[in-house]
Amino acid sequence: MSSRPNILMIDSLFPGMKERLEQHFILHPYTTVENLKSIAPDIRGITTGGASGVPPEIMDILPNLEVISVNGVGTDRINLDEAKRRNIRIATTQNTLTDDVADMAVALMMTVMRGIVTNDQFVRAGKWPSEPVPMGRTLTKKRVGIAGFGHIGQAIAKRVSAFGMEVAYFNSHARPESNYRFEPDLKTLTAWCDVLILAVSGGPRSANMVNKDILDALGKDGFLVNIARGTVVDEAALLSALQEKRIAGAGLDVFQNEPNINPAFFTLTNTVLQAHQASATIETRTAMANLVADNLIAYFTDKRLLTPVI
Repeated sequence: MSSRPNILMIDSLFPGMKERLEQHFILHPYTTVENLKSIAPDIRGITTGGASGVPPEIMDILPNLEVISVNGVGTDRINLDEAKRRNIRIATTQNTLTDDVADMAVALMMTVMRGIVTNDQFVRAGKWPSEPVPMGRTLTKKRVGIAGFGHIGQAIAKRVSAFGMEVAYFNSHARPESNYRFEPDLKTLTAWCDVLILAVSGGPRSANMVNKDILDALGKDGFLVNIARGTVVDEAALLSALQEKRIAGAGLDVFQNEPNINPAFFTLTNTVLQAHQASATIETRTAMANLVADNLIAYFTDKRLLTPVI
């Protein structure tokens, strides 16, 4: 590249990746829309995270934006229709985080069902010698419903099957190549299963799809696991169901309004909470950051993307 293109960094990257990008690009960390205006015509690319996306007010003031490289797989916070209209290319870090996210789903399921966090607190509080030890729930032969059956949903199914759990899935369409049972109605799937794991994409189509009716279908012995997006769940309905013990518990990696989540979650003993950490391993975050850079370098070298969305 004869000259270094100007890139807007909405999110920071994994340590070491900023230095790598600086070899090829001029980087501009995002601060405010007002501060961005003076350099807006120069910006040709964006790096961002799936949770941050590209707010409309940023995309609108970048007349020469050509490419967005997402550090994640979510594109629900990017106006894809507008990107297509303006011929803005988008790439994600698909296929780099599938295993870690699936592992987190299973870890959350096991932790909340077996009461690992509450038992840890029980031991640390010195209650073991004098009080009955809290009991958990078995996993073997339980039914797992997976909402969203892309790469991550299928990886979850493979893992929970190893525990002798029965699997069925809800998806926008059946996966003929899969041996697992397809259930086209989410409420029917939820009423059938003991554990509902959410692995759907975010965006308007899935917003609040897990509402009071779905939680009531899950029932007092059912568990919810969410490694998808916080927007998928009606949080007021979920908090009510957890507080009133209308479901048994929840393992949550994502929330609405994260990181400033509803403090009502902090008082619940039937939950396991994570800070959107499903892909947060050194190995996967390194691979993701490298792919963010690789997509930008490939685009500005010969107009191609390694993992394009559009």
